[in-house]
Amino acid sequence: MKLALAQINPTVGDFPGNIRKIVDTTRAADDCGADLVIFPELAICGYFPADLLEKRSFLERTQDALHRVAEQATEGRRISVLCGCVTAAAEATGKRVMNSAALLRRGRIDFVQSKMLLPYYDVFDEQRYFAPAASQSVFELVGERLGITICEDAWNDKNFWPQRLYPLDPVESLMQQGATLILNISASPFSRGKRETRQKMLTALARRHRVPVVMVNQIGGNDSLIFDGSSIAIDAQGKCIGRAKSFHEDLVIVDTSAPKARPVDESSSAEDGEDAAIYQALVLGTRDYVRKCGFSKAIIGLSGGIDSALVACLAVEALGSENVLGVGMPSEYSSPGSIEDARQLACNLGIEWRLIPIQSMFRAHLEALRPLLKRSAEDVTEENLQSRIRGALLMALSNNRSALVLTTGNKSEMATGYCTLYGDMVGALAVIADVYKTLVYRLASYANRERNVIPESTLTKPPSAELRPGQKDTDCLPPYDVLDPILEAYVEHYATAEMIVEGSSKTPSGPLDLELVRSVVRMVEKSEYKRQQAAPVLKVTQKSFGSGRRFPIAVQIKI
Repeated sequence: MKLALAQINPTVGDFPGNIRKIVDTTRAADDCGADLVIFPELAICGYFPADLLEKRSFLERTQDALHRVAEQATEGRRISVLCGCVTAAAEATGKRVMNSAALLRRGRIDFVQSKMLLPYYDVFDEQRYFAPAASQSVFELVGERLGITICEDAWNDKNFWPQRLYPLDPVESLMQQGATLILNISASPFSRGKRETRQKMLTALARRHRVPVVMVNQIGGNDSLIFDGSSIAIDAQGKCIGRAKSFHEDLVIVDTSAPKARPVDESSSAEDGEDAAIYQALVLGTRDYVRKCGFSKAIIGLSGGIDSALVACLAVEALGSENVLGVGMPSEYSSPGSIEDARQLACNLGIEWRLIPIQSMFRAHLEALRPLLKRSAEDVTEENLQSRIRGALLMALSNNRSALVLTTGNKSEMATGYCTLYGDMVGALAVIADVYKTLVYRLASYANRERNVIPESTLTKPPSAELRPGQKDTDCLPPYDVLDPILEAYVEHYATAEMIVEGSSKTPSGPLDLELVRSVVRMVEKSEYKRQQAAPVLKVTQKSFGSGRRFPIAVQIKI
């Protein structure tokens, strides 16, 4: 069968735009002689619609859009379409809808297969909305018996995973019915290392069942989630015979019936590495968040530090230099070098640059507060006040210019609470809040891969918030090369302080101090109230701050 892997970027709720993408791509696939064009999970309405699924009008528009696609894409054409959609569930299930794949041909809906395995972990909450399919059936098309699965349905192979999440394996059921080709439509979000895991899993399925396996994944950013695409076709021997680009819309034609399908040259299609993939994911996530929210421009507070420099680089690649404004807001504690670094970065990127000194505003705020402050010596009150003045200025410019403010805090800061609520946390999108500080440096080096956009002095000077004389991040935090592994173990893997210390004993640097680890854990726990008021975070790791990590705020836990 000649298949077209249609890797598109749907927008949640944009039925006219999604219909247009599907119809146009189908016609292109038909021109290439494809028998079947395959679109991602929930391509009709976009992934993930969340509580929109509770609205009857949304379901009605989804059904109408599906019929329109059937008519406009397949009527009078030889090609068939497989695409993700929402369908009505049986009344007895207690759920209104099902996550489904519809096979369209000759202007009508010929077959519907709904999703059996509904994920309920991390960012997924499909069991809240969908009823699971009670059974699965193969569908015969062009001499093949298609086994149609939806994303998670292919992620429960007992021979691949050390522990399965579900008692059923939909792929096994389809193979028992004589499936000769496994198709998987997906909305599988990006995270570090996931593309490799996904390919290994699908390869294992193909080899185990000795049939070709084809997965079509969406690309694009929808809120915090970034979808990398990386759609793939694997033959019955486990060789890759077709691959779509990562982070770009693509249409790939694969003929599974060819006597010797030509394997893809893995070396020529390999990515530059995970750091490059994370960088491109953040660019895509930023671009789609801004544009899908109806904006085109962004504003960034440039401090002269590496975090804001990296966010500026990402924003320029995502939106274009003409759509990015950099604002320097020095106080009396800002070093001349940092102001110059920020100005030089803006010049290198070709973005608009504005300077708003805040010394007089800071002094005016202090004068107004002085009668109410209950101490004589300066403390964190003054430090946070500077940050909050900057936040207010950025949001004023946001209102005036109809531009979104991008926050510049990293994951190390967000985890430990080394950030100011209503200050540097102010903004519409937390671009690098799932990027540890040590990774920030690597991504900054990647940003400089062709020329030194970020000044060398920004890369080499000790990190500092510059909110008091001589301040350095290490005044409050362990060095980042010590801190970040602790945070990764605790935040992403839920390791205890004792487990972290035990694991560190196997590293070349030797075991960590238990009290140091506990102090870091305490910082993480005490800062939950800040994180739950933060801007949406672009997810690039296994466990980001946001909907995939749910903890109470008012809680007493013994560390």
